[in-house]
Amino acid sequence: MNHDAADLTTFSGTARLFPLPNMVLFPSVIQPLHIFEPRYRALLSDALGDDRLMALALLKPGWEEDYDKQPPIFPVVCLGRIFKEERLTDGRFNLLLHGLSRARILEEMHTERPYRTARVELLPESNDPAGKAGRDLRERLGEHMQRWLAPQQSALDQLNKLLRSGLSVGMLCDILAFALPFEVERKQGLLEEMDPGRRVDQLLGHLTTLAPPADSGNVTQRHFPPDFSAN
Repeated sequence: MNHDAADLTTFSGTARLFPLPNMVLFPSVIQPLHIFEPRYRALLSDALGDDRLMALALLKPGWEEDYDKQPPIFPVVCLGRIFKEERLTDGRFNLLLHGLSRARILEEMHTERPYRTARVELLPESNDPAGKAGRDLRERLGEHMQRWLAPQQSALDQLNKLLRSGLSVGMLCDILAFALPFEVERKQGLLEEMDPGRRVDQLLGHLTTLAPPADSGNVTQRHFPPDFSAN
């Protein structure tokens, strides 16, 4: 469990669910959100009056037919805390959601509230391999990413700062998975992978499917955090 997840020592085990069809949140990153649906306005109001926590979940394919009800979601979610919010005059919200920890849905719960809730278990982050194995894993991730980002000097500078920051390999993968334009199902797979070595393998495998950025390519054009996303 990372430093951010240490804030969850008093977590009740019950999470408000915020399902989206096109977004995966990772621990240690920040996602801006724009909330306008009435059920999720209620979720925000309840969260802000309580522990400020909500779990972002990815809807499974086919969600369109049942969106107003309870379409299936992937069982591994990211629990996050609202650390900044703006309540608009018409009841909508802008907010920044800080990812804290992976969590697995154990069961959804009946509630009179208009949004979904679930009993979840927090999934602790695995440690990097010890010694040379851990160093080799970090070097392999860094070398592949540096080659891929070579045309983008500012993005390369950001990567090198991350590599020197002392973050674990798992956390580095999470930040890169969040920032890179992978398909959402691939991001979900990275969220579900608990082993840092296998997470690196997955991320680098997905990287081979992306065209390297050009000098004015899309990596440095992406805002970090990204722009607000609507529910």
